Amino acid sequence: MTVHDTEETAQKSPASDLVMGDRVAGRIYTDPDVFDEEITKIFESTWIWVAHESELPKPGSFKSTHVGLQPVIVTKNRKGQLNTLLNRCRHRGASICEQKTGVANGFTCPYHAWSYSLDGQLRGIPYPEGYEGVIEKGELSLKKLRTESYGGLIFATFSSDIESLEDFLGDAKLWIDRFMKQGGGYPIKVLGTHRFRFNGNWKIQLENTTDGYHFPIVHRSWMASVDAETADMMSFMTNPEAVTHDLGNGHSVMQMVPEHSDLDADDGTEPLQARFDGLVAELSAAGLDEPAIRKIVRAMHGTGFNLNLFPNVSMSAAFFRVLEPTAVDATTIEHLAIGPDGPAEIVDPVNRTRLRVHEHFQGPFGFGTPDDAEGWDRVQRGAQGAPDMPILVNRGGAREKPSVEGWPTSHVTDETGMRAAYAQWKEMMSNG
Repeated sequence: MTVHDTEETAQKSPASDLVMGDRVAGRIYTDPDVFDEEITKIFESTWIWVAHESELPKPGSFKSTHVGLQPVIVTKNRKGQLNTLLNRCRHRGASICEQKTGVANGFTCPYHAWSYSLDGQLRGIPYPEGYEGVIEKGELSLKKLRTESYGGLIFATFSSDIESLEDFLGDAKLWIDRFMKQGGGYPIKVLGTHRFRFNGNWKIQLENTTDGYHFPIVHRSWMASVDAETADMMSFMTNPEAVTHDLGNGHSVMQMVPEHSDLDADDGTEPLQARFDGLVAELSAAGLDEPAIRKIVRAMHGTGFNLNLFPNVSMSAAFFRVLEPTAVDATTIEHLAIGPDGPAEIVDPVNRTRLRVHEHFQGPFGFGTPDDAEGWDRVQRGAQGAPDMPILVNRGGAREKPSVEGWPTSHVTDETGMRAAYAQWKEMMSNG
């Protein structure tokens, strides 16, 4: 290292200094050293969403994913217990599972056939004679992450000493409970997933979920493609009741359609959209009464809010959006379409319709996601210029006030949710 390098390193301020309340340095998106620090201090140190329980429907079910950059497998063992295992053989480090999802009795490394149970125990070693007196199988289980769930959402962490998941979720639990009501009286299940990558930093997408300011601008083509009732429902820019709350711990919720925040709160006066008349007829033919039909159809667009859970998952109206940071300028997004799980004659027509609604906005050929991704790409490209020039997240700061619950709150177009996430980011990046 040269004298110049030493001086430059000594002068470089901590990454946590890049967040300055209502503005952040553009370098927060572009500096690979900052990204490496985030992986350690955030993604390997807090609760990370890894699956929905419906993705592990029976013993032996598994899903492979990542916690930060580290590959993991989420499993359900024969007793129905959930485990999150590092996807790395204890022998020579090969991945032991390359399938995204499936059902298995256990996992066998393809390199030397070391085999493991669904909860990570080393079960067998071929030609064991060479290991006599060298290893103890009980000491070579797969590395296991701490795993907890709430409301069907499964989280894992490498940290053994942080707060419980329920404490971490805090006031966001109320909104998770509300989100799960969109099954119309039935539990929620994942209907399908699609993944894509955008050429930008993960925080750009994190900001987007509670950014009501961009909606009528970026999504004009979607607004023009839907019926007048849907367009009117999503015209929240001037609605004073449409707000965003800072829920603590980096979590936030953006209420775009406040009257749909709690789907159980229905006075019966809101007409059902005509576009769902065919579905109403199918459900009636299946034997559902009018209140049950109304409960399901009012939830066809999901809830009236987007819930952001720091740092990697959002419950966005009618689907889950999961982000995986892969590089300082690359992020993988997984969208999970959801719907009710119940008798086929009832849920099949409902979920068929929900998938069409999902595809229309969030699908790879939809009107919403491609426009969002173009915006995210442009932020990353633009942030390369003057990397220490601040990114502004100050909209609505002067009109932010506590709600009756005590949550910092401002209008739905304001940047309350971003400030919440960056406050948590700054706190975690200041550790160590």
